[in-house]
Amino acid sequence: MLICGLLTCSMFLGLFSPEASLNSNFGEPLVTGPENVVVRGWSALIGLMGVMLIYGAFKPAVRQFSLVIVGISKVIFISLVLSFGSHYLSFGVGTAIVVDLVMIFLFILYLIFSKSINSDYSHT
Repeated sequence: MLICGLLTCSMFLGLFSPEASLNSNFGEPLVTGPENVVVRGWSALIGLMGVMLIYGAFKPAVRQFSLVIVGISKVIFISLVLSFGSHYLSFGVGTAIVVDLVMIFLFILYLIFSKSINSDYSHT
């Protein structure tokens, strides 16, 4: 979770340099004022998902919640890109999708196995 959180926090770059983020992820320049706000906000929200993962890595009480919320966020992002922006897959967003899919897979494995381990302990 810590590594996934740190990788996800890398999106804070767009909060401070929206043009660099938009260009590296989508190959598009920052053109108008509203894009500046949207990219910065999007980057901050994704970065906060990374913070949530890092926090969950150290606080078992919120670990499952963090994995579920961040996982849902990543599924929505992947779905949106594949539905409306598949022509951007050759840019950084394509790499992000692959990395996010791996993270989602790891999150699911953890959630499945943690339930299995917890139910084993509850029977003793």
